[in-house]
Amino acid sequence: MGKKSNEGASNVVDKVPLDEESSQKSDGKAVGLKRDVGLISGIALIIGTMIGSGIFISPKGMIEGCGSVGLTLVLWCLCGLLTTMGALSYAELGTMIPESGGEHAYLMYTFNKNRKGSTTKYKLLSSHGSRSFARVPAFLYDWVALFIIRPTMYAIMAMALGTYAVKPFYPDCNPPDIAVKLVTAVAMCLIAFINSASVKAATIVQNVTTFTKLIALAIISIGGIVMIIRGNTENLAEGFENTANDPQKVAIAFYNGLWAFDGWNSLNFITEELKNPTKNLPRAIMIGIPLTTLCYVLANIGYLAVMSKEEIMISHAVAVTWGERMLGVMSWLIPVFVVASTFGSANGCLFSSGRLSFSAGRDGHFPRLLSFLQIDRNTPMPAVFFTLIISLCLIIPGDLSSLIDFFSFASWLFYGLTTAALLILRVVEPNTPRPYKVPLPVPIIVLLASIYLVIAPIIQNPGVQFLYAVIFILAGFIIYVPFIYMGFHIKFMDTITIVLQKILRVAPTDR
Repeated sequence: MGKKSNEGASNVVDKVPLDEESSQKSDGKAVGLKRDVGLISGIALIIGTMIGSGIFISPKGMIEGCGSVGLTLVLWCLCGLLTTMGALSYAELGTMIPESGGEHAYLMYTFNKNRKGSTTKYKLLSSHGSRSFARVPAFLYDWVALFIIRPTMYAIMAMALGTYAVKPFYPDCNPPDIAVKLVTAVAMCLIAFINSASVKAATIVQNVTTFTKLIALAIISIGGIVMIIRGNTENLAEGFENTANDPQKVAIAFYNGLWAFDGWNSLNFITEELKNPTKNLPRAIMIGIPLTTLCYVLANIGYLAVMSKEEIMISHAVAVTWGERMLGVMSWLIPVFVVASTFGSANGCLFSSGRLSFSAGRDGHFPRLLSFLQIDRNTPMPAVFFTLIISLCLIIPGDLSSLIDFFSFASWLFYGLTTAALLILRVVEPNTPRPYKVPLPVPIIVLLASIYLVIAPIIQNPGVQFLYAVIFILAGFIIYVPFIYMGFHIKFMDTITIVLQKILRVAPTDR
């Protein structure tokens, strides 16, 4: 059934003879990712992935935790500030290590004992013959991200789409779960098809849906401003009245806000497809995240100009309630905008998630088939399908609340670890070229915030989901030792790889 190999898991497929037809393009050019993503598309990916259903559905979580209008708006700004600082820290890593894969690439580079201190060339860590535990941080990130973090993001976004697509057909009751799940599954498969067919098609979808959701937020914001001009200021005039005194409630509100901003690191997953990444990566971050923050704050002002905070807290779909009051017969526009928004967010999530699977396969942490590209389209088709299959499995239970907690805990654990990697590289590689260098206090603040966001929920509200998270992370060690460290190779994987290679017409990259 299997054998041991000193060449590591990255060679699971290296010995597989590729069929001649699929090993290269018909025009003889090498198979590899192309730089098709410009600055505008990069900004659209950041904004489009962050702005999903959250700002349209549940600002009530922020108000419930804060207790006052004033603190709610301040907290939205603080969430935007923290994510901007985190993204700028990632921008330094992304310009120093210009590889796709985000955290995977940065952790692989940082803990590479064979790293050359004076080069920006990303060198694979002992992927051909040397045994080392230095790859553990990057592998554990891949293990958690590929099975939980990224598929959960994709599943949650798609289920929001399914819910709001079906809801108009059931105006007086909740839509049946089976209908929501079927629409969700169809939408997920459609998005996967787009991402497998063409990088340009996926970026066009991202650009269009980003423009659509910005129009929706503009309608809410302008509508609110009109109401304020007409004198509807009593809700905003409450200021910091009734501000919550319970730090735990405020912390929960902060988590809700950060969930709305998640996706700020999406561009780091596709660095190899970004045109002029040393300039466009930090530029896209500096434009995209502050613009998103401004949109969120203005949208909340728009809500509060029309609805009281008590009305917001009892509404399950704040934007829909706002539309019914302000748009009259045109209120149907809001559900349409929510569906378009979540479609764009899910598209951006899968676009970046596929690149993580691609990088993990290329560096030997998962079957190398995941790093193959479709030879006619240069898209990471196996990686996209892998994420799709895991995500489809997650929507079967239907209750994703515990997965959301797992998601937040695991995400900030690795955000903190990656930020720590930046600080480590500042010490061990001070002379390595950094086209963009973030001020030192910024990553320190992000690291401290991530430590708080990992520890605080466990102390304030200990739950079994955090135990599951720790167990799942530790299980990664069990997988790592035989398959990565010892290089155990399952022989029938070669046959599966060859069959899928011929069916999907995929081949290894030239890198």
